[in-house]
Amino acid sequence: MNDVASRLRFPEFRAGSVWLVGAGPGDPGLLTLHALHALDSADVVLHDALVSEAILSLVPNGARLECVGKRAGRPSMPQLRISARLVELAQRGRRVVRLKGGDPFVFGRGGEEAVALAAAGVPFRIVPGVTAAAGAAAGAGVPLTHRSVARSATFATGHTIRGAESGPDWSALAGSDTLVLYMAVGRIGEIAAALRAAGRPADEPVALVADATLPSQEVYEATLSTAAAVAEEISPGTPTIVIVGAVVGFRDALLPQLETAPASAGLSSVVLETA
Repeated sequence: MNDVASRLRFPEFRAGSVWLVGAGPGDPGLLTLHALHALDSADVVLHDALVSEAILSLVPNGARLECVGKRAGRPSMPQLRISARLVELAQRGRRVVRLKGGDPFVFGRGGEEAVALAAAGVPFRIVPGVTAAAGAAAGAGVPLTHRSVARSATFATGHTIRGAESGPDWSALAGSDTLVLYMAVGRIGEIAAALRAAGRPADEPVALVADATLPSQEVYEATLSTAAAVAEEISPGTPTIVIVGAVVGFRDALLPQLETAPASAGLSSVVLETA
């Protein structure tokens, strides 16, 4: 920890407890000080596949890393097994970090794990992180709200739980000024059609932000009518946030002077607009 961090008073990371930690969208500079303290103190770190190597490299050599997957379209440990593993390690007296991309409580399944820990009588702490929506918006130059065009923003997932009869109610969600969609790029054509059917215009701007805040970040611009075609340009499995709304139009004004953090140097922007 640096000199500034050493002057702060961190909560004790007790043996036999679990910290559910948000790793942010990928740029290690976006980690919170509590997150760094947790990594520095942990005995075991159970991490998602989406957590960047730059962040994992901050874990001390004495701590054990366990990858528990959770990447769309790839094999991963079932959620019940992850929760059981957290309980098991804590009951052995370990200091356990559950390291999640983004924020634990924003489409991170942190709520499910917190419930499991509480039921087992395991003490835990929630360490919030920069959620992918905020990271993607900042890196792409898209304000999620703006008094002139967007006084509401809604986060939704395009992913449907296996076996569920239906997904989100897009007709209800269509009323929000800005829509931020997680895990939706594979279904963006279907989702865009549903939003258009609910009254959103076909030419409404859309930004698809792949690998948000990482050096490999790419931003693809489209409209609701072209989003499905543009999404095909994104490599399968690439984490992508979709932003729908008039706020995407601010990119042209912001990009010329928009600076990125040093840890994210080299971000690129790709504009693919089809007729």
